This record gives sequence, C-alpha cells and structure tokens, in this order.
Amino acid sequence: MRIGIACDHGGFNLKREIASRLRKSGHDVVDFGAAELDDSDDYPDYVIPLAKGVSAKEVERGIAICGSGVGASVAVNKIRGVRGALIHDSFSAHQGVEDDDVNVICLGGRVIGNELAWEIIGTFLNASFSGAERHRRRLAKVTAYEDKENAR
Repeated sequence: MRIGIACDHGGFNLKREIASRLRKSGHDVVDFGAAELDDSDDYPDYVIPLAKGVSAKEVERGIAICGSGVGASVAVNKIRGVRGALIHDSFSAHQGVEDDDVNVICLGGRVIGNELAWEIIGTFLNASFSGAERHRRRLAKVTAYEDKENAR
C-alpha cells in the first residue's frame, strides 16, 4: 500500500519508527516531513500537504502525527475528501474505516508508544469500508455539506 506520513516535532520520533516499520513491511511510504527535528516547526506545514496527497489519491491512506494528535486532526479535516480521525485504540482504528471511511489516522506522539501505535496502524491499514447503506448515506450527507461549504 502507498502510505503518506507526516509529523511536526511532537511526532518526529514516532514518525521515524513507524515509517521504518512500514517500509520493512513492504509498504511504499511517502514522507511529507518533517525531515529533521525542529522544536519550532508547525504541524499544518506537514499534515496539510499529506492530506492534499490523500485527497488527490497520490497516497491511499495517511498517518499524521503531532504531540497530541489533536492539531493534526483539526488540520487534515480542512481538506476536501479527507476523513481524518484522532485514534488511540484498536477498535476505533478499524471501526473508523469500516463505518466512516476514515482515510487519515492522527496520532499523538506524546500520548502513545511505538508498540501501541504500530498495532493501531496495522488495524487501520487492514480495515476496509463496509459500504453498508447506512454508512454511505451518512457519508453522503457529510460530502453534501462539504460541497455546499466549499461552493461559497
């Protein structure tokens, strides 16, 4: 799978670990930065290009990491077609994809450790959208609202 990954300084160490593991597992990883640890960097500078890559289908799924995951989640959801979620448990990782077609997972590099993050990411990447009518209906409402707001 072609996976995009991005972080700020708060997620830098976790991003390096996860990107390495993804590559070793055979995934094609596109790194949107940060390329070096810089305590003055800002998460929107990295996670928004990641979200645009997901929206443009340059990558199949995205992983956005900041200190808590909250800022990354706020930022990625500003991009049309991106459904990002702050996830710190395995149930939400698969349920978010199966029911809500989440395509970007947001993690807190200061909140969870490498092993839990790896487990959650594996669950996220192995999940598929169910396509159930009720889930398609709900997503259609979200998309219609998104389209209406973007037409202004």
